[in-house]
Amino acid sequence: MINETIGKLGFGLMRLPKNGEEIDVEQTKRMVDLFMDAGFNYFDTAWAYEGSEEAIRKALVERYPRDSFYIASKHAGWIAGKEGDEALKLLDESLERAGLEYFDFYLIHNAGEWRTGYFDRNDLWSWALEQKQASKFKHLGFSAHATAEELEQLLTDHPEMEFVQLQLNYADWENPVIQSRRCYEVARKHNIPIIVMEPVKGGMLATPPASVEKEFHDFAPELSCASWAVRFAADLEGVMCVLSGMSNVEQMEDNLSYMKGFTGFTEEERAVLAKAREELDKIDLISCTACDYCAKVCPVNVAISRTMYAINCYRLYENLESARHQENLGTALYGKKFARECIKCGKCEEVCTQHLKIREHLQEAVDLFGSGAPEEK
Repeated sequence: MINETIGKLGFGLMRLPKNGEEIDVEQTKRMVDLFMDAGFNYFDTAWAYEGSEEAIRKALVERYPRDSFYIASKHAGWIAGKEGDEALKLLDESLERAGLEYFDFYLIHNAGEWRTGYFDRNDLWSWALEQKQASKFKHLGFSAHATAEELEQLLTDHPEMEFVQLQLNYADWENPVIQSRRCYEVARKHNIPIIVMEPVKGGMLATPPASVEKEFHDFAPELSCASWAVRFAADLEGVMCVLSGMSNVEQMEDNLSYMKGFTGFTEEERAVLAKAREELDKIDLISCTACDYCAKVCPVNVAISRTMYAINCYRLYENLESARHQENLGTALYGKKFARECIKCGKCEEVCTQHLKIREHLQEAVDLFGSGAPEEK
């Protein structure tokens, strides 16, 4: 049971401001001060967010009373390639970096697909409970980029979890890859508090397609497009906190301007958001449902559905760097091959339930993104 008084807006520390390659601690301090002065108090970091735990120590932990804020970190051993005893050391490393004796919230980071096997293999679920009992953190949960079916299994297998962190935003609400709505409904079925990540989809919903932006600005020209995305998530029943990965003072000021005192959407605002979604739906997208029948027959293990998703991201937001990142995720996270590895055998098209010209789309990805990782600048 979580009885903490947590502000609805959370400060995600994945995208802190930088001076060159280093985190800008002085600007981070100003952002923390604005955030705390507005009455918000939840900070989200992770072992894998390079430099963020040290930065929040300097900007928050060393400057504010311990009982005035809540701070979360995450176990990301699968990213670090840590196994066995080495995997168990990451929590202590995070505490040392952050200058804390305990975290308020601790998460098994990014469960789902093959990553769940990492946590199972190292029995990190039982270990995490032991660490909670040892007072190294107060509340235990997990984050997940998973299908609704995977999330259902995780919550069924681990009723000891106190909260779950999910990617929820209006663009992904019906997306067959992300499955935001379906995952949200699974969490509500289990009556588990939700922390929202990626409400602005890595910043893409701050600058949505022009037709979507017009719907928002015609109704309320004083509000940013990002405000609609963050408030959409905050308006959902069962959401404890919405994380925003703010990268400068201006973004912090914008978020605070509409989230301080936010009590929910009006019916008129919900209607505007519905129209904005309709505009998104008009954009020509590949009708891949991510059933992955194609993956089962691909002889070279190309990340077909994830590549379709990356192309769709580019068509929606015209952000090449972000779309290329999505293509890279399809290989790095899921152990699959780039589109350039396609041998054009056509087996995927024979089983595609949507009758897509997959080989043409894979060639489109090669033309758009180049030959694959590393990400080009």
